[in-house]
Amino acid sequence: MSEQVNISGRCLCGAVSFTAQSDGPHLGACHCSMCRKWTGGPFLEVECGTSVRFEGEENINVYSSSDWGERGFCSKCGSSLFYRIKENGSTGIAAGLIDDMSGFSMIAQVCVDDKPPYYSFAEKTRELTCAEMFALFEASRPDDA
Repeated sequence: MSEQVNISGRCLCGAVSFTAQSDGPHLGACHCSMCRKWTGGPFLEVECGTSVRFEGEENINVYSSSDWGERGFCSKCGSSLFYRIKENGSTGIAAGLIDDMSGFSMIAQVCVDDKPPYYSFAEKTRELTCAEMFALFEASRPDDA
């Protein structure tokens, strides 16, 4: 069972802040081309399920980037805030926004088959291709979804 960790943070300008509980002291990286276009590199995120509570929600714009996901950003400073699964509201918070990342480690990378050759991480993590990640997502959906 994962150890819940309370986290908090804010965007670059402070117009949006949040509190949440992460699923544990770990983060993941997504290398898909959409995440790279959105952030300028891989999207580093801390999974928080549906526990995220925002202040300054009027400053959050949401972009529907696919049939299944949406990306939030601050309308004032442009900071990438979160990636959220539309179907269940599960939210990954951008790791760079979190005030205290001490004790966190990277445990997973997804869409490794889409990762460009010009960077790599030294950490040994679980690695999934895009197809493997989507298969896990489909397997976790209820039969009537």
